[in-house]
Amino acid sequence: MAENKVSIITAFKTIIWPRRKLVFLGLLLIVISKAASFVAPISLEYFLDDIVPNKDYNNLKILVIGVAFAFLVQATMSFLLTKVLSIQAQFMISELRAQVQKKVLALPIRFFDNTKSGALVSRIMSDVEGVRNLIGTGLVQLVGGTITAVVSLILLLQVNIGLTLLTFIPLILFAVIALKAFKIIRPVFRERGKINAEVKGRLTETLGGIRVIKGFNAEEQEAKVFEEGVERLYKNVKKSLTATAVMTSSSTFLLGLATTVIMMGYGGHLMIEGTISEGEYFKFTFLLALMVAPIVQMSNIGSQLTEALAGLDRTEELMNKISEADEKERTVQLSEIQGNMKFVNVSFAYEEDKEVLHNISFEAKSGDVIALVGSSGSGKSTIAGLAASFLNPDSGKITIDGKDLSKIDLTSFRQFLGVVLQDDFLFEGTIRENILFPRPDASEQELYEAVRAAYVDEFTDRFDEGLDTVIGERGVKLSGGQRQRIAIARAVLADPRILILDEATSNLDTESEALIQKSLAELTKGRTTFVIAHRLSTIRKADQILVIENGRIAEQGTHDELITKEGRYYNLFTYQARI
Repeated sequence: MAENKVSIITAFKTIIWPRRKLVFLGLLLIVISKAASFVAPISLEYFLDDIVPNKDYNNLKILVIGVAFAFLVQATMSFLLTKVLSIQAQFMISELRAQVQKKVLALPIRFFDNTKSGALVSRIMSDVEGVRNLIGTGLVQLVGGTITAVVSLILLLQVNIGLTLLTFIPLILFAVIALKAFKIIRPVFRERGKINAEVKGRLTETLGGIRVIKGFNAEEQEAKVFEEGVERLYKNVKKSLTATAVMTSSSTFLLGLATTVIMMGYGGHLMIEGTISEGEYFKFTFLLALMVAPIVQMSNIGSQLTEALAGLDRTEELMNKISEADEKERTVQLSEIQGNMKFVNVSFAYEEDKEVLHNISFEAKSGDVIALVGSSGSGKSTIAGLAASFLNPDSGKITIDGKDLSKIDLTSFRQFLGVVLQDDFLFEGTIRENILFPRPDASEQELYEAVRAAYVDEFTDRFDEGLDTVIGERGVKLSGGQRQRIAIARAVLADPRILILDEATSNLDTESEALIQKSLAELTKGRTTFVIAHRLSTIRKADQILVIENGRIAEQGTHDELITKEGRYYNLFTYQARI
């Protein structure tokens, strides 16, 4: 119950109240519409008991025109209600999706390491969909239906109290059943959102890894995993449908009992006894229908609002996560940097009590090339991630130009950062768009300088569309070497002060590697560069080489110094030289 209150209060504060003028306009329209709907049943008593018996044609004309006008008002209000609120609801959905996506992008790297991208897509696109009922016609109809039911009840009591109370008993039973059903349905809807995210997440992975799946003949295996996911989804939907079916069947019986059986039985008795007139009986019947209709409608709207609140629960959970920019201690702004970076007794763990780095200390002076070598899983990429501020140390300190990196505003720091990863991400679009990604407003001259520096023109000159060649999703139409050169050109254009190269030449053939080594030599000049490399021949000129083993610095020095020591680096280098 507390969970419901939190969501309803949050929905009111964040969604409904900022749009209160629109909501009040919707309420006004629906009040006018509902008021017009009472004209027909109220005039029915006058029609049957006065106009017809007295053959009053003059008042009959007035009554018919008045009822026709009431229906016109209802139709007009209904059109305006849908036009105003439905469009606003769709605008709200697009606005909320944009806010959630912006929030997700602001979350720390650790969050993405533990969350499937497909699941996030589901949360951004699907969870907010039902929220339209909080500002759309759903909420307004719920309020309007309540008003209609209350007014109808008052008018029914004026006709006959006994008949009203008798017909009201089945309605109370239906309300009790509906409330219990909603209590069951809400957690089911919340669980459905979770299952949907998991299934969509796996499907996204499957489609993204289609070459691996086909390469290992694993289509049947993936189909089975997906079938299990949709089976869970089916069972969840079945639960909600069962609760909905209980409401539907109970409404059919109980509302039918109230509107037909009781009306025919006790209402007929009252007419025979002369307690109520024929006009009053039909007036009562129409008013009862007016009261019952919104109750049935409210049960359907209640299901929609329950689903909306379940989606809001999940959206709120995401929006309440702490963003990188929310860290209050990050108050230092950088307008320029030299690039001197220092690690002081830095330790880090992805999981509690499982450190992957232990008391790492070293200094990277401005313009230095720091090479990180070691076996897989030794901690090289973690050190690079810390240097890029993607991760935060659990203990120790990292400084940039003597300033504590944990106190520096990340946006101001990352404007000086450039990253080239082993499997660098390219966006669907053209080669030009991908290179311009860090600086969309760069001039053509700056673009072509980056293209030449990374030897991208070596292959784009052979393409009919040149730099405007569309490369497909993740650059699938290009070779690994071509993708890597585009990534390097992107880094060149960004002109960073601190550069992270994670296996930047790993996907290149011998010819491409030779070209790239030349461009990297130019790229790293005057920049503090962290290079992660398995090919030790590519880092012989590094200013400092750190040999990382089991999360510690095993050896440290230049290539010549480490070869002289004949330690771990010497063994790695000589082993690769023999291959």
